[in-house]
Amino acid sequence: MINTLIGDIGHLSVIIAFVAAIVSSYAYFMASRATIDAEALTKWRRFARGAFYVHALAVITIIFALFNIIYEHRYEYYYAWSHSSNHLPVHFMISCFWEGQEGSFLLWIFWHVVLGVVLMNTGKKNKEWEAPVMAMFSFVQLFLTSMILGVVIFDIKIGSSPFILMRDFMPDAPVFAMDPNFVPKDGTGLNPLLQNYWMVIHPPTLFLGFAATLVPFAYAMAGLWKGKFGEWIKPALPWSHFAAVTLGVGIVMGAYWAYETLNFGGYWNWDPVENAVYIPWLVLVGAIHTMLAFRRSKQGLRASFILVITTFILILYSTFLTRSGILGNASVHSFTDLGLSGQLFTYLAAFAVLAVALLIYKWKQIPVTEKELTTYNGEFWVFIGAAVLCLAAFQVWATTSIPVYNSFLGFIGIDSNAALPADQIEHYTKFQLWAGVLVAVLTGIGQLTWWRKTDKSSFLDAITMPAMLTLLFASLVIILSNKFDVFDFKLDNPVYITLFVTSLFAVFANLSIILSLLHKKVSLSGGAVAHIGIALMLLGILFSSGYSNIISGNTSGMLYSREFPDEINRDNVLLWRNTTTDMDKYKVSYRGQFLEVAGVPEYVNKEILFRTDDEYSAIARADIKVAEKLYYKTGDTVELPTPENTYYQVEYKNRETNEAFILYPRAQVNPNMGLLASPDIKMFATKDLYTHVSSVPDPNEEKEWSELKEYTVTVGDTIILNDYVAIFNGVEVIKEVPGVPLKAGDVAVQADMKIMGEKKTYHGHPLLIFKDGMAGYYPEILEDLGLRITFLNIDPKKEEFKIGVNTTQKDYIILKAMEKPFVNILWIGTIVMSIGFIMAITRRNKEGNTTKTTKPKAVKKADKAQVA
Repeated sequence: MINTLIGDIGHLSVIIAFVAAIVSSYAYFMASRATIDAEALTKWRRFARGAFYVHALAVITIIFALFNIIYEHRYEYYYAWSHSSNHLPVHFMISCFWEGQEGSFLLWIFWHVVLGVVLMNTGKKNKEWEAPVMAMFSFVQLFLTSMILGVVIFDIKIGSSPFILMRDFMPDAPVFAMDPNFVPKDGTGLNPLLQNYWMVIHPPTLFLGFAATLVPFAYAMAGLWKGKFGEWIKPALPWSHFAAVTLGVGIVMGAYWAYETLNFGGYWNWDPVENAVYIPWLVLVGAIHTMLAFRRSKQGLRASFILVITTFILILYSTFLTRSGILGNASVHSFTDLGLSGQLFTYLAAFAVLAVALLIYKWKQIPVTEKELTTYNGEFWVFIGAAVLCLAAFQVWATTSIPVYNSFLGFIGIDSNAALPADQIEHYTKFQLWAGVLVAVLTGIGQLTWWRKTDKSSFLDAITMPAMLTLLFASLVIILSNKFDVFDFKLDNPVYITLFVTSLFAVFANLSIILSLLHKKVSLSGGAVAHIGIALMLLGILFSSGYSNIISGNTSGMLYSREFPDEINRDNVLLWRNTTTDMDKYKVSYRGQFLEVAGVPEYVNKEILFRTDDEYSAIARADIKVAEKLYYKTGDTVELPTPENTYYQVEYKNRETNEAFILYPRAQVNPNMGLLASPDIKMFATKDLYTHVSSVPDPNEEKEWSELKEYTVTVGDTIILNDYVAIFNGVEVIKEVPGVPLKAGDVAVQADMKIMGEKKTYHGHPLLIFKDGMAGYYPEILEDLGLRITFLNIDPKKEEFKIGVNTTQKDYIILKAMEKPFVNILWIGTIVMSIGFIMAITRRNKEGNTTKTTKPKAVKKADKAQVA
């Protein structure tokens, strides 16, 4: 019998969490009523808190149960079978947890629980916010937990349970008809592309960003509900900063995962799922700026309501896009439809209707100021900046939503075949590039006007030095790149020059603000630091994408294969093993295939690993050493953590400097997904050399060997094999054969042959085993030379030996290499941006906890001139 206790506990906990969310939501709603007395309010709030803590405990129990079925390899459960396997390390088991829709929903629910508990236990002076804010939190949790409920009521399925058994998920499978208690021995495993350490930390960070957007939304809704139209900004602002930095860092983590795992040659491909996260982040950053404008001058309150609400609705919309299956084949990242599309739409519609209806109902009550804005006023540029961010988001949203338009029109009976742009990168870039130019200009001008007196002379004084430094530095770079070839590119594209100049201006303008604030209080400069980070990111994107240079162009004049797309035949180099090829300023050599061996810090050549029936283990055919340190002796059994991955050793040597280095691009031929190639990257100070394999001989296809050619040799004879000189050194009897047990009377004989290759000498050791009266042949395959050598027979009387040789095409790879200038500026910019946001969060929290009587003088001044 299958033990289903852990699954029953998990499913029961989901039901408890769902019911507790309903109770908490209702109790907090009752505690928020204006007519309730203080005693009743306290009782309802205490009851609501208790219900939310029960909800939190239930969620923790669900997480424990789900991870347990993954960690303990309980393949009777469909979730464990479909997302994990026996040989995954623990950190990839964690990735298995959120690979599926149910697990990712649970991750989202968990972060809401954490944030909810934090909100309930902080801000003692703002207790009046707890009930309406947590009412919204609990209401959201009600919808989210329903997504993993997995119950059927009146033929209506509500949610998809992660605790469903295999036999219940696929009841028609023949194996369960024969044995209802059948449990698979192994799972299907984690998607190979997700077996990366970034997939352990990127999804939790991203979902924390998703969850954090609920906090300002809940405050905004509470402000509308309770008529505290301006008061909600103060507690919501640090949370908005937190959501922005977390979501932004999560997005960049995903970009870096793509950069070092996927082989499209970059970090951003304008995939619909990437866009679905990018859009709400832009709107959220716009919302932060309008909230800051309100904090300073009481302007932009209505805009703040609109943008905060829009951010959260866009988060729900992105959830609908990626999980409903509506994107179909439009995205490589989207989840398949689990039958939750109707439920997801209900979730989106419920909060969109609730928020928009409440905003419309309260619209006229929201206070506005009649203060006139001028072009020398900081708030004016803040609003322009927010508008630019929203327009950039709208452009991406409008195109990304094309599959939604088609689906909706089809639903109402209208055929629509609108398609996403054929070249999505070009389509989005031509708009987003100019949005970047405007953002760069506005971050500079906006900060200067924010911190200066609002008059023409003061503005001109402030802008002069940053403008002069920008022109000086930009001119220097343009001249050096175009006239003196200092860089590997020429900065001569007018559009790129525009983005370069404006981004530099943003750096210098914000740097001047930081320098002017140092004598006051460094914490005031969080906004300027964040803006410098954004400007650096724009510079990194400009150089690494705009001037990415393919250096592996096919100069041989030959077509590799008519079956290959033009890009592979044009932009890739063919490397025969151990044959040096010129590629741009490098001499490049493909040196062989390597595997990862547990406990060894470097990859190990396949040639010295004897593979056994267990694909996760091998036997060392020679000592395995790294830097003279012995890790395994000949004959030791070694563990192969990722036997499906082959690492192709590629040696680069710079012809100009003689600098040499080795890269190991990774690839595997997956039976379901084809060639999965991941790059290896050599990082220099001013560029990255990005290398990946585009094609390899299919290891699953039987090689076409020539007919066996037999040679009769004696010790010391020299023969020619496939144009290589080979010397037969003799034979020896061996007592142990890896993977083959020898009994008394069995004999194993090993030939020793030396073959002179173009670059090195090879040793072949084919085996001939006489076991139980029969001969067994274990040939030696030399991939480099295209040789298979078989020890066929021994004539002891004549002291002659018979060797059989087959030949085939030599091993090769087809390689793509490109240089990405100054890509490190992008990653550095992300870090700087994050530091700026953290400084802003710290400052806002201090302001929220400081009373008027104890407020420092510097902070009083800051109240008059808030900075983003």
